[in-house]
Amino acid sequence: MSKQQESKADFSLYGGAESFWEGKRSPRRTVVTAPTAQDDEKSYPGPPQDPKDFLWLMTEEPHRTRRMAIMKAHPEVTKLMGHEPLTKYIVLGVVSLQLFVAIMLRHTRILSPWFILSAYVIGGTANHNLFLAIHEITHNLAFSGIWANKALAVFANLPIGIPYSAMFKRYHIEHHKFMGQDGVDTDLPTRLELLLLNNVLGKVFFATFQILFYALRPTFVRSQKLTMWHLSNFVGQLVFDYVLIKTFGVKPLVYLIMSSFFAGSLHPCAGHFIAEHYLWDGMEQETFSYYGPLNVLAYNVGYHNEHHDFPSVAWTRLPALRALAPEFYDTLPSHPSWPMVIVNFIRDKEVGIFARAKRLAKEKESRVAAGAGKVVERDSGAGSDKSE
Repeated sequence: MSKQQESKADFSLYGGAESFWEGKRSPRRTVVTAPTAQDDEKSYPGPPQDPKDFLWLMTEEPHRTRRMAIMKAHPEVTKLMGHEPLTKYIVLGVVSLQLFVAIMLRHTRILSPWFILSAYVIGGTANHNLFLAIHEITHNLAFSGIWANKALAVFANLPIGIPYSAMFKRYHIEHHKFMGQDGVDTDLPTRLELLLLNNVLGKVFFATFQILFYALRPTFVRSQKLTMWHLSNFVGQLVFDYVLIKTFGVKPLVYLIMSSFFAGSLHPCAGHFIAEHYLWDGMEQETFSYYGPLNVLAYNVGYHNEHHDFPSVAWTRLPALRALAPEFYDTLPSHPSWPMVIVNFIRDKEVGIFARAKRLAKEKESRVAAGAGKVVERDSGAGSDKSE
């Protein structure tokens, strides 16, 4: 580009770049169902984010505000709330499918193409479905009672091979209540992840081993009090794994655990882990939806703005929620493809581990002790779950 052309460039769009090539941006990745004057679906709503740090916000998380506005505009939204009886039957079917395939593969060599392909295509999809079944059950949306939901979550956990449903419940409810709060919302990457993985190779590693980050990060960030349901989850899974190995050998369990790894790795459905809350296109929008066909396999978790706005609306009624309030949802940018989210996350410089919005945790309120000149932290105990 000539200096004359460069002199005509609008560098206010390039976030502080000092040359055209430095400021050149990747294509916009999100789409808008109903473009507005504020977002025409083509231009960038904001400049690129500083890749050296997370985006720190002082504003309240957006879902409570939008929930109140929708309830005021559409009070009939309450009719969409409540559990979905269909969930338990799907869980039973998927658990049965996984056990059938695992047992059928008991004589197949573990590293054979058929075994690996089955674990990726069938097992990865099925166990990802069970991840999201447990997510749905965590919100008490399979039964009306708490005990029945927790028992179903332990059952849905069995083909996953590793006990996690009880631990997930507490962490996920905190993710909803305290979204974006550093040190409380364990869905957020840590500063160590930012330092080590903020490059192409790091992002490839992160996308490949997402399941390990989501499984291990919470234990380092925020411990939780163990309950009888944690014990039931652990013992039930241990007994199931033992009986499976004792009866059919180790290969069925290897298939199930391999399925869980693929379900949280470079799998088309796993794009939702990145799509949901990473920041895109220079926006401060903290939650993104996806309305494509993969929702059929994933309990409509792609309707993620809708889900965070109304966690008590079951998966079968999330499309109806969007249809009820199009003025709120159709103007929000969304992702057109989960698989491309993974690809773009890896290859785009404008998105990475840094592309998350964070807030200072409200549960740790600092004050200067009178005359002492030191900071004291007070734990408000906001993470309690009375349903336990």
